[in-house]
Amino acid sequence: MRAIGAFRKNVWYLIGASRGGPMRARIIMNLLERPLNANQLTKKIGADYSTIRHHLEVLQKNNWITSGDEKYGVLFFPTFTDEEKEEFAAILEKVGKKLKT
Repeated sequence: MRAIGAFRKNVWYLIGASRGGPMRARIIMNLLERPLNANQLTKKIGADYSTIRHHLEVLQKNNWITSGDEKYGVLFFPTFTDEEKEEFAAILEKVGKKLKT
């Protein structure tokens, strides 16, 4: 389990303070609804496939998402606890106007 303070800082860094934040926020919000693969995210969000793959790699590196086997069509799942989901939502409210999600 991650400390909520460290998670909060990580959210501010990856969503609120970086150029790719809006795209990562959109990806996470879609994955919180249901697991999706990169192609499904591409169609749902309307972004380039390579852009989606890049942001999925960043999210995996920061332990925000996990995936099944490394095969074509692999599904991605968020790894947030309930407390982290609430913190993520609260931060999104603060920066959400800029994100246009």
